[in-house]
Amino acid sequence: MEQNLKNLIKKIPKEVSHVTDTLEKGGFEACLVGGCVRDLIMSREPKDWDVTTNAKPEQIMSLFEKTVYENTFGTVGVFVPCETQKEDVSQETLEQNLIIEVTPYRIEAKYSDFRHPDEVKFSDKLEDDLKRRDFTVNSLALDSKGHLIDIFEGIKDIKDKMLRAVGKPDDRFKEDALRMLRAVRFSVQLGFSVSYETSESILKNAELLKKISEERIRDEFEKIIMSKNPAIGITMLQKFGLLKNIIPELEEGIGCEQLGEHIYDVWGHLLHALQHAADKDWPLEVRLSALFHDIGKPKARRLAETKIPFVGSLSPRARRALPLGPSACETPQKGIFVSSRKKYTFYGHEVVSARMTKKIMERLKFPKKEIDLVEKLVRNHMFFSDTELITLSAVRRIVVKVGKENIWSLMNVRESDRVGMKKKEAPYRLRKYFAMIEEALRDPISVGQLKIGGEFMMKELGIKPGPRMGWILNALLEEVLDDPEKNTVEHLSELVKSMNMLGDAELKALGDRGKEKKEELEGEEIAKLHEKHGVRK
Repeated sequence: MEQNLKNLIKKIPKEVSHVTDTLEKGGFEACLVGGCVRDLIMSREPKDWDVTTNAKPEQIMSLFEKTVYENTFGTVGVFVPCETQKEDVSQETLEQNLIIEVTPYRIEAKYSDFRHPDEVKFSDKLEDDLKRRDFTVNSLALDSKGHLIDIFEGIKDIKDKMLRAVGKPDDRFKEDALRMLRAVRFSVQLGFSVSYETSESILKNAELLKKISEERIRDEFEKIIMSKNPAIGITMLQKFGLLKNIIPELEEGIGCEQLGEHIYDVWGHLLHALQHAADKDWPLEVRLSALFHDIGKPKARRLAETKIPFVGSLSPRARRALPLGPSACETPQKGIFVSSRKKYTFYGHEVVSARMTKKIMERLKFPKKEIDLVEKLVRNHMFFSDTELITLSAVRRIVVKVGKENIWSLMNVRESDRVGMKKKEAPYRLRKYFAMIEEALRDPISVGQLKIGGEFMMKELGIKPGPRMGWILNALLEEVLDDPEKNTVEHLSELVKSMNMLGDAELKALGDRGKEKKEELEGEEIAKLHEKHGVRK
């Protein structure tokens, strides 16, 4: 890390340095601040670049050609052309601008609504600005000469991989309750632990999250879900008492046993499914579907008992080996033993889960397009259940139902579901589904691939509709399958004229041969799909 600290300035893009240099030439102080400094120290690629200065908004705007200032917090957006960063770029790139946010040093007063400061006061001291920051690792500043300003031991916390609130945690979370969610987000994004004092404060202030707008909560929740360790993030939300103020429905799965093929309760199953989707780097919609696909199981769960008769006498050892329930009984006189085994059913849980998913996502103000897709994936995640019963026509129907563009997302949710049961990633069932979907999606070999069709033959070549037209089309298809280059209007038109001179018997024979060729090639293509996925025909 020491070497990284010496080379921080070299990692700063030219357009960012352009902003700080311009402020300094104007007679003001200017530092990079917050997450970008933290990321530079950790050798991560900063997503945003924030500058802080002792210049006031009007003074900042006077130094730059193009700015935007539309907030009450003093932040000025400075437009910097990309050409200040690179020489060899396209004209399109040259016309683009990067926005660097520049904020005056601030002192924030009381937060009556736990979301916004009642007023924002500008300061002339960098220290005033740093002490209002949320966590020590985000309270670092870097000036143009490469000097790090670290008054709250943020570098030490980075080395220790510790997330610690600046000053008193209670003060920071009462200023902005969203910071409690940010603590979880930074923890899973950076791989940091949350300090004891900060954790205790989150537990104490968790209810304040209700004061935060759904949109802000959704944004942080999305970032947790899109991290590399979302299952840890959801677990932390629950342990900190935050989840009940965001998605209390998820907590209903804690301790909700499933039995059967499942080794986890509903809660554990959903977390494992979500984590598998993250390990695969699948998009937000798939991850949310994996997290919510069984959320309705606690509401749909019913208890059923399965009775299994055994005939003959049983030794004590054999009796212990059987899957006995609490109501097991034996009738020694007749030598008949009956085991009553506990079993849960969840009929219709996918319907319940889809409804709950929609309500949750609407409550968190997700875009309608995302809501519709996740609801659709959750509603249909049980479709692929039995490879022996499912038919190709049924697969085609589900493709139409969810859309060609979404069918593989549905399969990814199904895979997450399977792995969430602690089953291997691509068992035979999943491989069979993949093969059937590819077969349903592929364009079948048909006369529709010919450059001329029945309508053309009637209008341009004088062929009458009927069996002869069908035989000609099949014969043409064989010709094209053998040599695709012959699939031209000119060549096929000449062939039609020649074939139309043949008698019915000869023409039918040609047509039948073409039909057989088509079926043979269809079989070969399907066999390749089955071999690709390692499934039996």
